[in-house]
Amino acid sequence: MKEHLSTILTLVCAVLVIALIVVKHFDNAQHDTDTGSITDFSNRLDSAQIQIGTYVGTLLTVSNSLDATSNSLVECRSAEMAFSNQLADAESTVALDTEQITNLTRQIADSSSENQALTGRVAELTNQVAVLTGQIAMTQSNLDMANKNYALLENRFRIDVAERVVAERKFNDPWELQAQMQNLKQHPATAISADSIYAGLDVEVKSNTFHVIAPN
Repeated sequence: MKEHLSTILTLVCAVLVIALIVVKHFDNAQHDTDTGSITDFSNRLDSAQIQIGTYVGTLLTVSNSLDATSNSLVECRSAEMAFSNQLADAESTVALDTEQITNLTRQIADSSSENQALTGRVAELTNQVAVLTGQIAMTQSNLDMANKNYALLENRFRIDVAERVVAERKFNDPWELQAQMQNLKQHPATAISADSIYAGLDVEVKSNTFHVIAPN
């Protein structure tokens, strides 16, 4: 009986040892599996955190972009308003320029008419200047002739004065006067005429003009 009990106890112990070994092996396998799962979950958690960080950065970037876009929209609206005002000013300026161009065109047409009239007047004045130039040349020629005649007359006048002085001195001299009277008695003078008066004076006298003959 004791032998059977010992055998049973031995078998029970062996079974317990085997069961313990099996449980230990199962626990080790489970531990390894759990460790792998935990490591995988940890890696996934790290990856998820990294992705979350990336997503947070992307969200911040998108938020900043949205803010910048909002600011850009505000600036665009401001620029649009400014451009609209500039466009209105430009249209007003174009309208004023168009009116000024119309006025300038009318003034140019009037100026063209005036220029044509002035051109005709200039041509007329040019002809008058040509006529006056000819008259001035003729007048200058006449003036030169008059100056020449004046010089000749001045010279002749001096000669006449000298001859008159000589005649007066002879007239005041009794001996010269007696000799002249004796000469007139012996050689009486012919009738005195205009030609005889101007004879030898180198002067041609007509109705209203005279001309000095240049001496040789």
